[in-house]
Amino acid sequence: MLAATVQVVGELGYEKMSVARVTARAGVSRRTFYDLFEDREACFLAAFTETVERARMLVIEATVDERDWRSRLRAGLAVLLALFAEEPLAGRVLVVDALKAGPAVLERRAGVVGELIGVVEGGRAPVGGKHAQGRGGREVAPLTAEGVVGAVLAVVHARLSEQGGGARKAGLDGEGRSLVELLNPLMAMIVRPYLGAAAAERELERPLPTGRRARRKAPVDPLGGLDMRLTYRTLRVLATIAAAPGASNRRVAEEAGVADQGQISKLLARLENLGLIHNAGVGHLKGEPNAWRLTSRGREVEQAVRGEAVIANHEEGAVQ
Repeated sequence: MLAATVQVVGELGYEKMSVARVTARAGVSRRTFYDLFEDREACFLAAFTETVERARMLVIEATVDERDWRSRLRAGLAVLLALFAEEPLAGRVLVVDALKAGPAVLERRAGVVGELIGVVEGGRAPVGGKHAQGRGGREVAPLTAEGVVGAVLAVVHARLSEQGGGARKAGLDGEGRSLVELLNPLMAMIVRPYLGAAAAERELERPLPTGRRARRKAPVDPLGGLDMRLTYRTLRVLATIAAAPGASNRRVAEEAGVADQGQISKLLARLENLGLIHNAGVGHLKGEPNAWRLTSRGREVEQAVRGEAVIANHEEGAVQ
């Protein structure tokens, strides 16, 4: 259903997204749609969130071994542009059509943009307890990161909006250029306020990555090889994290009905070891709460089990 939503919105735009078009593309009934979503905006919000989380995991995988701010930025931006080039419909959902949706989607988008601003803000070095200078000792205006992120999104938005017909399917802009070719000029634009003109020039001259495309996994059974019995409580935990990315231990425990904090900590640790969730927060080392998110495998498991539950409910209703 979510994949069908991305296809419909990416091809026709959010304005022309309808329940009828999504259900026809997904091959499901309207009843199934309304069993899962309150309305079309709720469906689009779920598709937007799922696409964001998939992009987030690609970025995490691409940047985990990078040591410095500039390298992490370049690796993360490269994998996002590769994703948009390979799956331009997903790119349009994230960058173009999210701006046309309702308040719930706009709020979620604002949170994502805030995260991006925080990443770029990492280019400012702490001086006297404040982030007042770039890493090259340059004075940096307070709104620099916000302006840089806005400019990058504007460029990507323009390129994705130019796509039409075959160019859209091929991940090319209106002039036949690959979105990946934006990497060097965008990186130059990002680093210039923080590292200076010379660093920006070096970014323009760097070779573009090759063979680094968003990976597509062959369809597999998401429950296959899962070394854990999926109890009702476990599924409630996964569903809670799916509905509220960044949920703390306390919130997960409350939503899943686990009163013992020791039990919820052990369960979350088990799910993390299985690769179903990851902690996006700083954790207890700095006295801050954990912020749990589903991994790509976790989303597959949660969606598969939720889908089986819906089918079972329909079958039970049909028998009765």
